[in-house]
Amino acid sequence: MTYQPPKKPIPKSASQSENAKPYNFVSFPKDRPNLQRPYGHHKYDQNRLHGTLYLTLKVQTPLHVSTGAVVLGSDIGTKISLIKTMVQGVDNKLSIQGSSLKGCIRSVYEAITNSTLPVITSRYKDKIPPERLPCKNKEKLCPASRVFGALDWQGLIEFNDANCEIVNFSTGFMPSLYRPRPDQTKAYFINGKVAGRKFYFNTSKAIDKGQKEGISVQQAGREYTFKTEIQFKNLLSEELGTLLIVLGQDKKYPIALKVGGGKPIGMGTMTVNVDKINQPQNLKQRYSAYEISEYDELTGVKLVQFIQKYIQIAHTRLIQKQQLEELAAILRYPSDRLPPEGMY
Repeated sequence: MTYQPPKKPIPKSASQSENAKPYNFVSFPKDRPNLQRPYGHHKYDQNRLHGTLYLTLKVQTPLHVSTGAVVLGSDIGTKISLIKTMVQGVDNKLSIQGSSLKGCIRSVYEAITNSTLPVITSRYKDKIPPERLPCKNKEKLCPASRVFGALDWQGLIEFNDANCEIVNFSTGFMPSLYRPRPDQTKAYFINGKVAGRKFYFNTSKAIDKGQKEGISVQQAGREYTFKTEIQFKNLLSEELGTLLIVLGQDKKYPIALKVGGGKPIGMGTMTVNVDKINQPQNLKQRYSAYEISEYDELTGVKLVQFIQKYIQIAHTRLIQKQQLEELAAILRYPSDRLPPEGMY
C-alpha cells in the first residue's frame, strides 16, 4: 500500500476570514419586547392613519429574484447556453413579488424596533433569548408583528408586486455560494446566545464572473427601476414613520434595501423613492366615490413635510436608536465597501 501524506488544510482567503465576512449582526435591545393586542380590521379608525405609498425602486447593484428554473438561453432570447431565470410579471417585464419585498422590509423593521423573531429553526431554539421567540398568541404581539402580521393575524399593510418599467433584462453571473455556517464561526454567538439579526452589507458593486463555478442569471441591471404600491390602514403615527425610515427616507440614516439572491456577493441593493402618498382626508367620502380627490394626494413640499413629521415621531416613540445605528452601518448607501473576493 502506497503511503499518502496527509492533506494540508486549505488556508482561508481574506474574504473568508472572520474579519472579512460580508455581513454583520444587529444586536437585540436589552429590554423585553412590549407585547400588545393588535388593532383589528373591523373599521377604519379616524385616529389612525390609512392610505397608499407609491414607490419607485432603483437597482444599484444587479438584482436577481429567482424562479428556481434553469432554461436554455434561446428560450428567453439570449445566446447564453443555460440561464437561471428571474420572475416576470405583466407584459413579460421583470417583477419582484410582493412577498419578497415584505420579507426584506419586515426584517429591517424588526431590527430597529423592540420586536421578536418571526420564525426560527428548532436546531438553535435553545440559543435564542426566550423573549425573542416568535409570537404565538395573536392577543400579544410585538411591534413588527402588529404591523406585518403573525400566526392567525393578517397585519395592517399590504404589498403589491413591483414591476420593471422597461421590457428588457440583462444577464449576469452568480458564483456558487456557501450555505450559512453558524456552527463554524464564533461571530454568530455571544455567551452561548445568538449575536442578533444578520444582515449583508451594501457594497459599491457586485461580483460578476471571475469564478469557474456558478451559473448565468437573468437579472435587472444597474439603474433599472421598478414601480410598486404599499397600502396601509389603522397605523399609528410612529408605525408609519418607522416604515418610512426602513424605506430609506431618513436623511440621517440613508439605508438601502437588499432584495433577492446573491446578497453575500453584493447583489440586490435597491434604493427607494416615495413618489407620492395618498391619504384620504374624509374616509366616508373616499370609499363612496370612484375617483381619488386631488386633496388626498401628497406630493412635493407637502410630501417632504409629511415624511419628516412621522419620521420624527417614530424616533421618539418606537425606534431603538442603538439598533438603528448598527443597522445603518451595514445597509448604508452609497457605500465604498467592496464585495468579498473569491468564492463565498
